[in-house]
Amino acid sequence: MKTYKHIVLLFTFLMLVSSACKKDFGDLNSDPHGFTTASDGSLFNGVIQSLVPPGNEYMYLLNEIIYKQTQLAALTYEAWGNFGLGSEDLWASLYLSLPEIRELERRFEAMEASPELDNMKAMLKIVKAYKAFKLTDIYGDIPLSMAGYGFTEISNEYLYPKYDRQEEIYLYLLEELQWADEHIDPVAVSQEPFNTFKSYDQLFKGDMHLWQKLANSLRLRHAMRMHEKSPVEAAAIIKDIIDNERPLLQGYDFITEVLESACLWPAEVGFSNYGHNWAFHEHKNLRMGSNVWQQMAAHDSADGSGIFDPRAYVFFEGNNSLDWKPYPQLSPSGIPAPGGIPYGYHRDDINFPEAYFIKGEDNIYSPVNYFLVRSYNSVPVILMTGAEVHYIKAEAYLRGIGVAQDVDLGEIEYLNGISSSVAWWTNTSNSFRLPNAQIAKPAFNPIPDHLNIASVVNVFGMWNAPTDEEKLEFLYTQRWLDLFWQPWQAYALARRTAKTPREGAALNHYRLPYPDTESIYNKASMMDAVSHQGGAQPENKIWWIP
Repeated sequence: MKTYKHIVLLFTFLMLVSSACKKDFGDLNSDPHGFTTASDGSLFNGVIQSLVPPGNEYMYLLNEIIYKQTQLAALTYEAWGNFGLGSEDLWASLYLSLPEIRELERRFEAMEASPELDNMKAMLKIVKAYKAFKLTDIYGDIPLSMAGYGFTEISNEYLYPKYDRQEEIYLYLLEELQWADEHIDPVAVSQEPFNTFKSYDQLFKGDMHLWQKLANSLRLRHAMRMHEKSPVEAAAIIKDIIDNERPLLQGYDFITEVLESACLWPAEVGFSNYGHNWAFHEHKNLRMGSNVWQQMAAHDSADGSGIFDPRAYVFFEGNNSLDWKPYPQLSPSGIPAPGGIPYGYHRDDINFPEAYFIKGEDNIYSPVNYFLVRSYNSVPVILMTGAEVHYIKAEAYLRGIGVAQDVDLGEIEYLNGISSSVAWWTNTSNSFRLPNAQIAKPAFNPIPDHLNIASVVNVFGMWNAPTDEEKLEFLYTQRWLDLFWQPWQAYALARRTAKTPREGAALNHYRLPYPDTESIYNKASMMDAVSHQGGAQPENKIWWIP
């Protein structure tokens, strides 16, 4: 963690509190002069707000690096090599919220024990785990156990916090999530201090059953992620969750839609997520690649008649001629240069709605869907969905991880995963709306009626995968597609399995280097972590990668 942030934190954190202590992301406190005047709920709301990725993360890390590495999209031109800006913001998303987390932990320990207090502790542990997992999955070893205390503990061990080993971080966070699962009381929601605290919960609005489901869903995700390197511990966690039927986010109950998810919905929470909107407008260089296209279309007909997956109409759109044309993933020499203005704000003009169709004559390749990148009031910030839980359970059954190997149960969970992913994305996209023109996606970018769950299953049903290896490839392909708007999670899947769809050479990009400011303000601790991991360049694997 950056030392200067600790040294001046008594001053700068006053600014953080005043900007982060918001309900519905609007001002609540008229006198935010430090922790003593910030309520518990307003501090927690600041932590929730930090879950929204900043624009620099979208632009410099996701659009420029991670979409390319996962091949969920094609990078047509490398124009933004300064990934350091994105890395600094991603790093800060945890470390600027850790002081709020530590202050809440301190306050909670001083309160009188009660089921309501345990609920509050559990909510904080779950959000902390999500944020720390996201960062360690990108960088490997990171400061955690000693980080975030610099505003109260002025000593070298806190001002220059050590980097914890990723394996230790994983085991610690998984224990925190287990504590949350075991201590949440879904009915203890009406007494103080929880009654006030829950009004600041912009994720689940105080629904502790959903918080419990998120805790176990995250346990499942990260236990599976570390299985190749820590099989005994991972299997035990997966077994506990599945055998004991611990609450999980659910997408489908066989034939019944449930479609649960953990998301921040801008219109409901009261904020506008300008980050991805700005990033695509400025970046301009992402298009639908040939790799992802081949997983959604049976042939290359420009009229889209080969498309069998309705999510193609959610994630992408036709070019300026309304033709479906993928950009070659490996970009051979002599290929026409990409161009056009598919992410220009002119497409969202209340006085000229037909401008939506103007993408520039040289926009010859299919762009990412404009409704997805522009609808900053209606596109959710996704933490996890029920579809992903089904895919993880399917892998557990197909491979016999924590449970007895059972291909039939694996196929049921896989089918639930496809069903819930297609239904969730289709339903969610129906609410996408251009903020200026107020054009709804179904009106200008409708999904054809013949595309549905059945059209995907007809191609990717397990009966079309005769071997165990092919079944896993189908599973990883569908989970990878579902993670289109969470490319950092798709990046983790690709690194762990090396079985997601890919054109060309095998993936050889496993991490991001640490932010430059760490080499200035916490150099000794950082260099120890670099040495322990054998380097910090993209080709150096982090702990859980086989």
